[in-house]
Amino acid sequence: MKLYTYHRNSAGERVRIALNIKGLPYEYISVPALGWDAYRTINPQGLMPALEIGGHVVAQSTAILELLEERYPEPRLLPADPMLRADARAFGQLIACDLHPLNNNRVHRFLETEIGVAEAERQRWYRHWVAVGFTALEAALERRREQWPFCFGEQPGWADLHLVPQMRNARRFDCDLEPYSRLRAVDDCCVGLDVFRRAHPQHQPDFPPPPQV
Repeated sequence: MKLYTYHRNSAGERVRIALNIKGLPYEYISVPALGWDAYRTINPQGLMPALEIGGHVVAQSTAILELLEERYPEPRLLPADPMLRADARAFGQLIACDLHPLNNNRVHRFLETEIGVAEAERQRWYRHWVAVGFTALEAALERRREQWPFCFGEQPGWADLHLVPQMRNARRFDCDLEPYSRLRAVDDCCVGLDVFRRAHPQHQPDFPPPPQV
């Protein structure tokens, strides 16, 4: 398997976590190092990540995660209980569909260069939508039938691998995370685990080295 991604690409981080949980080896290919023109010949969508498996290229992180879950069902990412599976999917979709696109560089560049939105206003706009989304995610965890250490079980899975990169994005934009005690607790449980640590941006081969002193 070849994973086309970039160290700070949080959708790619989701896939890296999933591959680590399932113990699947893969080749990491940095899209900026490869070149965008070359990448678009591989993935015409031009978005990251993409997974090449058996000569077939799959785009979009959710489609990749579904493929991994179907092709390599153990250890599972989704809970065995059908209702909890639906809850985990809904949790992940809120992040992947509603929150993640708003922190994409291309969205912020358009706001800046095409509409003329100043940085302070872009930050306020982003923080507003993070608060809306995180409030809903916090409520989803509050309503669980059990207060598990991870989102929907005793082991990390589908919802957790969506949450951790998005928490990092929120911190990058200096969002206030104090109101979300359950989200922070799950994040704390995840980040110390090896499968999450190895997927962290700073542990990827294209993470920039520290500046020379």
